[in-house]
Amino acid sequence: MTATGTATPSPDASGPATPDRAPSAPERTAPTTPAPVTAADLLAKVSGCTFVSRGRYRKDRGTAATVPVCGTRDAVYWKADMDIDCDGRPGAHCNAGTDPNFSSSTAFAQSDGRALSSEKLPYVVVPAPSGIWDYREHGVRGGSVAAMVYRDRVSYAVVGDVGPTDIIGEASYAAATSLGIDPDPRSGGAPSGVTYIVFTDSRVTPLDDREAAESQGERLAREFVDSAD
Repeated sequence: MTATGTATPSPDASGPATPDRAPSAPERTAPTTPAPVTAADLLAKVSGCTFVSRGRYRKDRGTAATVPVCGTRDAVYWKADMDIDCDGRPGAHCNAGTDPNFSSSTAFAQSDGRALSSEKLPYVVVPAPSGIWDYREHGVRGGSVAAMVYRDRVSYAVVGDVGPTDIIGEASYAAATSLGIDPDPRSGGAPSGVTYIVFTDSRVTPLDDREAAESQGERLAREFVDSAD
């Protein structure tokens, strides 16, 4: 007797194949790290000058006043020489014997209350407040982050000391070293060609954290060169 039920069809070899495994997830692309800001990037950004100072500064005592402080929404800057500030905590290179103008104090102190070390911390010097310019009115203070440019080098620092009311263009022993400038307080420095850019309303805490100054400096410099101003 023949069965009359419905037969189960056999698999059709020509039909769609059953996948052996689930499709792989799309590959993730690692985020790219922005290229470091170059000297050319920063110099192009500060090629002009909108005065924020009410006059000009001397590079050295007895010379003509030729250096204005310029500014944008995000920074103030000037182009000058570099004299070596060896003040602060004495060391092998910065002391009363190596620097005839040595002072054991700095306008701003490190986290333990002691004076800064010019030999260890890259810092820039701003002129004391005067009728020419008052740095405090433009978001600058001790610990503000600065970029320094010399030739094809960029280095980051903090505002660490205050100088004469009529002279501009000074930085620490360590700042000069970071730019390849002779840091000797008697015979070193650079006669011209140094650009100082201080980012307004920025601050490194504690002030003597060199790594924080470098990381913040690179970030702020990138924002500065990429801004529409």
